[in-house]
Amino acid sequence: MSDVRVLILADDPLARAGLAALLGDQPGIAITGQAAPGDDLPGGLDVYRPDAVVWDLGWDSGPIPEALLDWAEDGPPVVALVADETGAAEAWTAGARAVLPRSVPAETLVAALGAAAHGLAVLDPALADGLPLARPAAPPAELTARELDVLRLLAEGLPNKAIAQRLAISEHTVKFHLNAILGKLGAQSRTEAVVLAIRRGLIGV
Repeated sequence: MSDVRVLILADDPLARAGLAALLGDQPGIAITGQAAPGDDLPGGLDVYRPDAVVWDLGWDSGPIPEALLDWAEDGPPVVALVADETGAAEAWTAGARAVLPRSVPAETLVAALGAAAHGLAVLDPALADGLPLARPAAPPAELTARELDVLRLLAEGLPNKAIAQRLAISEHTVKFHLNAILGKLGAQSRTEAVVLAIRRGLIGV
């Protein structure tokens, strides 16, 4: 089995160096690079070609950077390292594939990166209770009117930019609504969300 190619993201250079040291000697992991989240990475992904990203969000439990919405939508799966339940809820809502505490052992982090690279979600049990989307699939009534608008346009096959234009909202807002829709429907992809919505009578065919 080939190694999981991992890109390390963190604002703090010491945190990046620490993660590189932690993961560098782990079997099954190949570190492709380190960067700060604000760097112009989407264009550089062709260089790094990661299978998964480990993103250290630091000790601040403030709002998650909007960049995480972009990564969750268009980039490789993100394994977020957070300080507490507040940070976990923010990261999960923003679309992180895995959410773990910053104190996670190397072996657990390696397992989470491998699982995320293969499309699986990973939640630390100590953080799961505080996640607003870690509940069973919500009933249709819990979808807001705006989320239903986004869902209908999603079913038409429109990309995020076109949905934003149709609804006169920003692309970041569209991505936020999409992540909320995925969580409420218990879907892992846009296509699955549409299928589940049709089955539940939320939207017509």
